[in-house]
Amino acid sequence: MGNSYAGQLRTTRFEEVLHNSIEASLRSNTVVPRPVFSQLYLETEQPLAHDGRTENDDEDDEDGSESNSPPIPYQMKPPPEGCCTTDGFCQAGRDLRLSSLASDPLDVPPGFMLVGVKSPSLPENLLVCAVDRRFLPDERGHNALLGFSGNCMGCGEKGFRYFTEFSNHINLKLTTQPKKQKHLKYHLYRNNQGILVKGAPICWRGHDGRMRQMGSSLSESHVTSDEQPPNMPLTHPSHTHCSYTAGSHVDPIGLPQVADIPHSLTNGSHAVSSIAQPPLNQSGPGRPSATGPHANAGPPKKRHKGWSPESSANSLPETTVKTPPSSSAVAALSVSSVITNGARSETAAPLSSSQGSLTPLSPPGLSVTIPDQLLHTCRLQPVIFKGHGPLPQLTGNVSEVLVSSLLQSCYLSSQTLPRVYQHYGPSPIQPLSTEMQILLTVYYLVQLGPDQVPLIEDLEQIFMRSWRESHLSEIRQYQQPQTPVAHGRHYGIETPSTLPGLPQHLSLPPQSQQPLTPSQLPWLAQLAASSCGEGVVVLGEHIGSLAQGIQQTFSRLMDRRLENTNYVVIIVTAPGQETQSCVVVTGKHQCRALAESMYSPSEGLKEINHQLSTGVAQELIHFCSSLGQDGDLDSLLDSATVDSNDPPPLSSSQESTEDRTLKTPHSPKDSHTQGSKDSPSPVLVQRASSPKDTCSEYSVEWREVRPIQLAVARKLLSHVCAIADSSTQNLDLGSFDRVSFLILVPPSEVTFQQTVLHLWSSGVLGAIDQECVSQREAERYVVKMDQSAQARIDNLIQEAHCNSYTLYILVHDHAHWDINSASCSSSDSGLGLVDQLLNSRQVRDAPNILILHVTSFPFALQTQYTRISPYNEIHWPSAFSNDVDLYHERTRYFGVSELLESTRSGSSLPLMRYDSSFESMASALEERFPKLHSAVIRTTVVIQHYCVALMAASGKIGSSHNLHKHTSVETLEIVQSLLNAAQQCPAHHGHMVLLRIPSLALAAWAHRRLSRVRRQLGLEESFEIILGNPNQALSIGRSFTDQIKTWLKIQDADWVPRTYLELEALPCILILSGAEPLGESLPRSLKYCDLRVISCSYLQRTTLEQELGLAAYLVRAESRPPHNPGPGSDQLESDAEKLSSTDNEEEEGQENGDSPLSSSQQLQSCPDNGALDPFPAQSTTSPNVQKGTMDTIQTPSQSQTQLQSQPSSQSFLYPQPALHHQAQPQVQSYSQAQPISQLQSQPQIQGQNQPLSQTTSQPHTQTLPPTHSRRQHSKSTSSGSLSPRASSPHLSCSWARGVSRPPSVLLPRALYDIITASDSSGLPRCTSFLPHMSVAWASSFRPLLSKMMTCTEQSLYYRQWTVPRSYHMDSSNRAEGRSDNFHPRRLLLSGPPQVGKTGAYLHFLGILSRMLIRLMEVDIYDEEDINYSAQADGVQYHPPNASWPNPDIMKTMPFDYTLHDPKYDDISSVYSPGYKSSAEGNPVRQEDVYLRRRTSRIKLSKYAAYNTYHHCEQCHQYLGFNPRYQMYESTLHAFTFTHLLLGEEIQLYFIIPKSKEHYFSFSQPGGQLESMRLPLTSDWSPDCIKSPIFTPTTGRHEHGLFNLYHAMDGASHLHILVVKEYEMAVYKKYWPNHIMLVLPTVFNGAGIGAAHFLIKELSYHNLELERSRRLEGGGPAGDVWPFIILADDSCVMWNAVDLDAHNGPVEHAVSLKQVLKHMEACPDLAHYGLCGIRKWNSRGLKGYKQREPFSRGHLHDFLLLNVDRSQNVQYDQNRFTCHDVDFTLRLHSAGLLVCRFNSFSVMKKQIAIGGYRTFIIKTKMTDVPTSVGPPQYVCAPDSKHLFLATPAQLLLEKYLQHTSQKLFPLSTKNYTHPVLSVDCYLNLGPEVTVCFVSSRPHSVNISTTGLLFSGLLLCFADSFVTPGFLKKFSFLKGATLCVISADRSSLRQTVGRLELEEEWRFRLSDEFQTANAKEDRPLFFLTGKHI
Repeated sequence: MGNSYAGQLRTTRFEEVLHNSIEASLRSNTVVPRPVFSQLYLETEQPLAHDGRTENDDEDDEDGSESNSPPIPYQMKPPPEGCCTTDGFCQAGRDLRLSSLASDPLDVPPGFMLVGVKSPSLPENLLVCAVDRRFLPDERGHNALLGFSGNCMGCGEKGFRYFTEFSNHINLKLTTQPKKQKHLKYHLYRNNQGILVKGAPICWRGHDGRMRQMGSSLSESHVTSDEQPPNMPLTHPSHTHCSYTAGSHVDPIGLPQVADIPHSLTNGSHAVSSIAQPPLNQSGPGRPSATGPHANAGPPKKRHKGWSPESSANSLPETTVKTPPSSSAVAALSVSSVITNGARSETAAPLSSSQGSLTPLSPPGLSVTIPDQLLHTCRLQPVIFKGHGPLPQLTGNVSEVLVSSLLQSCYLSSQTLPRVYQHYGPSPIQPLSTEMQILLTVYYLVQLGPDQVPLIEDLEQIFMRSWRESHLSEIRQYQQPQTPVAHGRHYGIETPSTLPGLPQHLSLPPQSQQPLTPSQLPWLAQLAASSCGEGVVVLGEHIGSLAQGIQQTFSRLMDRRLENTNYVVIIVTAPGQETQSCVVVTGKHQCRALAESMYSPSEGLKEINHQLSTGVAQELIHFCSSLGQDGDLDSLLDSATVDSNDPPPLSSSQESTEDRTLKTPHSPKDSHTQGSKDSPSPVLVQRASSPKDTCSEYSVEWREVRPIQLAVARKLLSHVCAIADSSTQNLDLGSFDRVSFLILVPPSEVTFQQTVLHLWSSGVLGAIDQECVSQREAERYVVKMDQSAQARIDNLIQEAHCNSYTLYILVHDHAHWDINSASCSSSDSGLGLVDQLLNSRQVRDAPNILILHVTSFPFALQTQYTRISPYNEIHWPSAFSNDVDLYHERTRYFGVSELLESTRSGSSLPLMRYDSSFESMASALEERFPKLHSAVIRTTVVIQHYCVALMAASGKIGSSHNLHKHTSVETLEIVQSLLNAAQQCPAHHGHMVLLRIPSLALAAWAHRRLSRVRRQLGLEESFEIILGNPNQALSIGRSFTDQIKTWLKIQDADWVPRTYLELEALPCILILSGAEPLGESLPRSLKYCDLRVISCSYLQRTTLEQELGLAAYLVRAESRPPHNPGPGSDQLESDAEKLSSTDNEEEEGQENGDSPLSSSQQLQSCPDNGALDPFPAQSTTSPNVQKGTMDTIQTPSQSQTQLQSQPSSQSFLYPQPALHHQAQPQVQSYSQAQPISQLQSQPQIQGQNQPLSQTTSQPHTQTLPPTHSRRQHSKSTSSGSLSPRASSPHLSCSWARGVSRPPSVLLPRALYDIITASDSSGLPRCTSFLPHMSVAWASSFRPLLSKMMTCTEQSLYYRQWTVPRSYHMDSSNRAEGRSDNFHPRRLLLSGPPQVGKTGAYLHFLGILSRMLIRLMEVDIYDEEDINYSAQADGVQYHPPNASWPNPDIMKTMPFDYTLHDPKYDDISSVYSPGYKSSAEGNPVRQEDVYLRRRTSRIKLSKYAAYNTYHHCEQCHQYLGFNPRYQMYESTLHAFTFTHLLLGEEIQLYFIIPKSKEHYFSFSQPGGQLESMRLPLTSDWSPDCIKSPIFTPTTGRHEHGLFNLYHAMDGASHLHILVVKEYEMAVYKKYWPNHIMLVLPTVFNGAGIGAAHFLIKELSYHNLELERSRRLEGGGPAGDVWPFIILADDSCVMWNAVDLDAHNGPVEHAVSLKQVLKHMEACPDLAHYGLCGIRKWNSRGLKGYKQREPFSRGHLHDFLLLNVDRSQNVQYDQNRFTCHDVDFTLRLHSAGLLVCRFNSFSVMKKQIAIGGYRTFIIKTKMTDVPTSVGPPQYVCAPDSKHLFLATPAQLLLEKYLQHTSQKLFPLSTKNYTHPVLSVDCYLNLGPEVTVCFVSSRPHSVNISTTGLLFSGLLLCFADSFVTPGFLKKFSFLKGATLCVISADRSSLRQTVGRLELEEEWRFRLSDEFQTANAKEDRPLFFLTGKHI
């Protein structure tokens, strides 16, 4: 196999994969071989296996074996006789060592390379050999053929075809399988002195295979340092150090020059296409490989699967060599193999900088001189894109030319085949050839519009699509039998008919078989370019070198011959040489955009500041102030200003007294026009504060929590619980008793105050911090991420360290803001703080700190090295599913996707649009001022427009000045709407205009300029102008503050608004500055979002979406049409579970009676009222459409909105389901706008001639007759003047109309085009952009995001296809094993902007706090003791403070037969002579005790018993996490004993963990279990409980309270769980370290009686065994401790009474250890048969002084049993209910002392699951419970009856309990005539009293003299019951007898033996049996009447 392809270089990829698939299936253990085609095409880049390798990576480890198999022992073939075997010599005896051959002349055949071989026996030396370079990999570790071909350099023998054979020849003496990957180590080359020296390591997989990077690192060839985001306009370096100007020679890719790298696969089968293309017959010559020391850097092994991108050809560590960032995310060379002297430039490299040139210098004489005055002559700065081949050196005026390597990076990444396509060796799957790339580039440039800037993202997609298409035929030819690969949801190969961005006529036809040759390239490129005239010029025919082409381009530029040319493509195709190319950008607009995009955002802002401060912008400002023939702006303003010098009394607080001309000088006129004020113009609203001027519509709703926020909060909580519940022990929720938190926000004062406001109004602090009493104090829970944050977080870490019982939540809000690595950020930049603080070891390792990242744009946190597990991501849910409102919201979210939807409308003005007249003015000025930054120009123009619009709208300037043409229609509309809105509302509510200006300096200038114009026009009281600077607090004028206080009804005199939310309804222009929005929420009065001056340079998804997110809005749901996010819906904001929810695509539903218009129309024209707004349909592209007076009160006729007749609108009757089908196709793709426009017929009309109504309440259900006259849309209505105001006087408030309508957004044209375009997947183009500046794409070969992806799938997409750059904080997070990468206590909440995430996480903090308190509390039964009312003994037997009972006194105390336990309030009371019942006539209650018993919530004490959900640090060992013992390590021991009652041997099983074996004795270690060790009575230890604790349990493996670690307070104790056999496994699983006693199989259906019976009998048997064991050991036999504890599985806490408290006796929590130590220390304990304690209730201590400290009576739940004294009294093994009452009565009658310690009480937790009381009565026929009533529990013997699958004893007990009033009619409610029950107590229901007597001789019974019984109950009467015994008792006439026996014969025997027929009358019909089948052994009973 080694040389299967040695002689043939045919690229047979398919055969190779097939071959390897067969081989793999032969080797593999699994039955199914891996599918060939999925390997070829569908595998993702690097699928992860669990150990961090790629799954298909069976790379040979150091031991030479396959990765998952054991090492293969290797035996070398013995050498031939007589040959040399010396190390370092070949078998011919020639020296091969490098040290010997270094200076020898060596004959290396062509195509071979010298390679150093590592010999294990000569570690310090290398052996020299020659290897065919085809079998070695290149620098990137690719393209090595399988097999081997080599020559011996010693003896000269040639033609070794197997590496095994060769290794034998050179005496490697290997112990493992010879592998070329392992032993061919280094390239060898001759240095300057001609000496042969060791070169770079051969790049197999990494540095000699040990640097095994994770499979998910970069794809093979990615540079991971600060590369350039590839989606910027083509040249876009993302960071400051990127503007490489032409002569700097800093080639960011580095050495060797990319074009020199040999590609064995470059000239692939890429045919060319064009309509006019002639047939291609010739194929180009294969290109020769490059030579040079680095030409081939090493081979992959035989079955090479690709290798780590981190592999390198030299050993420079990555940290020392960083690629300059402009080299793009996808630079195709690995970091260290490429850069040899990679100085990293931090700033734009000036040409004089002496950085080592990273580009190989071009030959001397090939430099290009840049002409003088180039910039001045051409008014542009050309941009040269490096393409293929080295760029010539530029000399001369190099600062006037920019050089970018972004295109080169794109070429390289598109030629780097991902591992899935190339890791099986040679194949037909080849990358695009150089020629094809150049041709496609020309195609792309040709179809760009004159104003479009090339986008790297588009070009990359074109390359990928072309590459996929060119291989489709190969893929298909082998896939006939299989399903098409393209089905793959995410990674299917797309087969579109056209390429993105290519016009139809230029798309590629099916590939012809001939590849494109270099000689054909130039004329094909020229042919393609000819279609666009002069737009693209191709220089290729007679160009001998790139230098010549560039020189020619400069000459043409200087001659003005390229005026209409945007791009010059230079192609050099000399025969026998590599094809070379570059692109020179010569379009003015393109050059400017590309040059500005080479700045980083911060550099761009610095440049703007520089231009402002140096006065460069002054000429522009002067130029803009001139209005041509209409005069000058400033002089017009002066004329409008009156001559009063009084300053305005209530001016805006932010207005400067003068326009400071320091930084931004103004015209000299500015200085004397300030401070004067005009009389109020007609437009002005006089502020009046009279009470009648109020607006009934106004309400502020942002304080309330919405249902969807509650749902998200619960989702967060469930994720936290999931972390706690996982077995990883990463979060122990049970150990925390409170929550504390800190919210980290970006350094914006408004965001800070807004978060504090939300926090304060949410009420969360009330639950968490009662001391926080003011909003000011709430500020300590929020911290801005500036330098002050360090101390706050350090404090929190200290607190967390000290308070281990507090859970600290660090909420990182706006988490995408600062993700810079701390190590790469300078301290003064303020960046890197998050990394420094949140990723520090202290925070990471603190077990009680949980981090919650909250962001609208999570993409930057979803990379291959992310710290957040995909399972810990919470995505904001979609509020609608199929238009069903899932959360019953009163608002609907209107976000980016809905804005996009509005742009695809047919009939009215979209909410998102661009301003064409502004764009044309800005473009003209950009050409006029080529040196100014476009942001300066655009801001100046936009402010000019606002100033002119203010002048026009104010009415102060005479109409003779034609001001309208100096502003744009859009701006005029905004200003008029702003001025008019407040007039129409009695309370002067208006709306906000947001003007976004990223530069602080420009924003400050704009603020001054607008304020001055406002002042001169006398409009200071009309609206406020606010400068939103993130570094400063919000500041507004006093009068406006008073206005807001009136609206919000705030009394506090010092109150000022601190957040934008509090500006609700204030008419204002907010100039929002700052490089990016920092999470500031905007009020719902926002009406216009003016983004016309935001930068178009930074085209990342996050950047775009967060600017658009400013317009996101919650619209009132009542008036909003049905929700339809449409295509791309949630993709843009990641706001819902579906990116573009297909569920929502048919939502043209008729909610609120809306007509079934196409929802896209309804969305875009989101109405003010119920009817749809007639937005103006005025074309935004025609600036000369004039608008009338906007938003003033118009007559209906003026704005009679007429509806356009549309093709499909004739049939518009309700309902119209067909529309659903019509509407569906159009939502599939953005490009198919036609169906939409056809569907959008018209807004609804309330009546035939009635104008559109303004009412929000009117249901608009009128149908529209098809023949309705259509009225044409008014061209003059603005979107502000939504419909005639006159028609709805009561809704005159513009604010109230606005809240049901989202804001309008104005964008730059360039961004509008990008955002509204869609890619081939139907999603908006911007979704395919790089998600964030700090990440890079892992490969060009990634699929596109899919329209169908949910948020979760989108997250997984980014996690797979993006990698963090070196300055990203996650770039260091690369553990070998993937599981370590994720921080276990880190969550990510993502949701669209402005949707309410803050409210959700605040609510989460509240419910988490409540849950922790709830976890610390339990429901305890809290019921008063029953039947105490009639008891008034008054005798005090023991002093109240007696510690222990005195047996002699106890004997004198009467036994209290009465039951006091409230759980027994529904059973028969026990008769005692002195007791008078008060409970007669109690109604029979429902049986379900859990529903009605009273409980109290009690906080757990530190001595509580816990269930399986509690696992704190201290419990680990107790629960079985002891490192000494492996978990679950326990053994099963059988234990047999005989018992008379059972009549046979019983075999029990003990499960004994290794850690508990010392409690038992064995015949020998590991042998037969002999007994359970018991201490001696005389033993005493302060930390040891002597009594074994037995807890019988069933159905409560999770909920039973078996963790007694804390309850025992560290005391050693023996605790045994008694479980049924069928539950053994599950109990063992949950409680691996507990001893289990497994009951025999026969007891699987038994009740609690059986468990107690066996425990007691086993304990007595064990006591005897222990006594005999002690005797054998020579000790005293009687001294063995005879007590055991029987504890319920719900005993949770224990209390002791403190008599010495000041306020009388009080109870306090004590440990179980204290209770037991006290009871065990009782001096006369051996006298007692049974001891117990009280059951707790909250009123238990009332009248305690009269209460005895000890009493005799019934004991329950927690018993200390003396198994020695009670030997002859057994528990009834058959009992299910009341077994303890029965046992206590029999124990007392046997003369044993029973004592209750009243000074202790036990608390019982309510556990509603499992337990011995939950038995379901079900029939034999079916397993489902059926409602069978108690009368059906018994039947006549031998009758046909429905048999029940329930134990007979249980049926009998239940029957007697529920039907006793029929059975014992005389006994019902007859306390004085009880039923006589002999030797047992059975519950006959609450209305019957039972008198218990024992038939045993010498037993203690109550006196029954004179007592007449109403019945007799004989249950299994034994020989002690005799006729004489029964004759002692007297019965009422008609009293009932009930005799119970196991079968009919014993029943008759009992009747005969006891001579019952003498006094009782029986009838045949009085015999019954329980309703059991014969095999279930029914019980029989006979009833009779007393004669």
